[in-house]
Amino acid sequence: MSNFVDECNLNVRGGDGGAGCVSFRREAHVSRGGPDGGDGGNGGSIWLVADHNVASLLSFRDHPHRKAGSGKHGSGKKKHGASSPDLEISVPEGTVVYDFDGTQLCDLPHHGDRWLAAAGGTGGQGNARFLSNKRRAPAFAEQGEEGEERWLRLELKLVADVALVGFPNVGKSTLISRISAAKPKIANYPFTTLEPNLGVVRIPEDDFEMVVADIPGLIEGAAEGRGLGHQFLRHVERARVLVLLLDLASWEGTEPADQEAALLHELGEYRPELLDRPRLTVASRADIAADVDWDGQKISAVSGLGIPELVGAMANAVREARSAAAEAESTSFVIHRPAADAVDVELVAPGEWEVLGRPALRAVRLSDLTDPAALDHAHRRLEAIGVNKALRRAGARDGDLVHIGDLSFHYEEDQ
Repeated sequence: MSNFVDECNLNVRGGDGGAGCVSFRREAHVSRGGPDGGDGGNGGSIWLVADHNVASLLSFRDHPHRKAGSGKHGSGKKKHGASSPDLEISVPEGTVVYDFDGTQLCDLPHHGDRWLAAAGGTGGQGNARFLSNKRRAPAFAEQGEEGEERWLRLELKLVADVALVGFPNVGKSTLISRISAAKPKIANYPFTTLEPNLGVVRIPEDDFEMVVADIPGLIEGAAEGRGLGHQFLRHVERARVLVLLLDLASWEGTEPADQEAALLHELGEYRPELLDRPRLTVASRADIAADVDWDGQKISAVSGLGIPELVGAMANAVREARSAAAEAESTSFVIHRPAADAVDVELVAPGEWEVLGRPALRAVRLSDLTDPAALDHAHRRLEAIGVNKALRRAGARDGDLVHIGDLSFHYEEDQ
């Protein structure tokens, strides 16, 4: 079984918040002690963090579930429950996260990039928080909020300086084994390579390094998914430079020029912008097909013919690509704004409404709806965050049924 996994499913669940405590101060010579219930701790959140020490998504293949710890409950004497630490999950650089409907949620191309995958629940407030001039002995507290849970789809797109692209069995694995310390499987039959191989090419005299990826062989129709084409082409997307490797020995009777045209067609069909990527085109196996007419560069990974020149050309192209990328990053910036916690109202049936939005749901979920005082407090919170106003704007009328999480009630317009 392969130790390289480049796509998987992941279930993440944030920790639940701890419940607030209902408690009253009880001491000798204190006839009516006030409320002293502590707050519950917050549940831990789950973060995905790009780590250059992780090579693939293998750890999620057989164990796709990750859960953060829950917060502790509050207790008397205003003792607050401990919050659970966040859980950080290391993923390879180049991991892209999708929802199950295909929506891209985040991209983690660089070491240290992080994304909140599942938020932990907020701890409930103890009854000491609800003391007021009108409510001198609050006998209710908030429940802990449940942590967020979701299923995610993870895909890995390798981050490499150079991607070797060609048809099956044209010598890509032999080439990367010649120019780096990578040890891919090499054999004389098509589709020997079924997973990408990475190799680090070092040029000691220039103190220069570059990462080269050996992409499994493509076939015609790869852009439409034939022969695992999408899985293989995905790893070409992030490469700074493309090297098209052709076979002078005429791969399955296809001349080198026709191989080049076919490869460019597949790249363009998959991602048109790949055709604008810096690329080199070389023909391999010059040791056994030296008499083939080819005007471009010829190499032989077995004899070493043309290898130093190819490595030098690759290094120059990578330097230029890195310089252009650094210049683009220095002249651009991104502004991140937090998503607003808005309250939204939707009509689900004639005379029936549903209120959405985390503030409204929290006001209901954290309250003990079986306690009249807690229920009254929840209604006041809903009014404070604008739920009544939103229902009026949406067109709700007296007697309409309103759903907010587990709470359902008939709407009454304020007099």
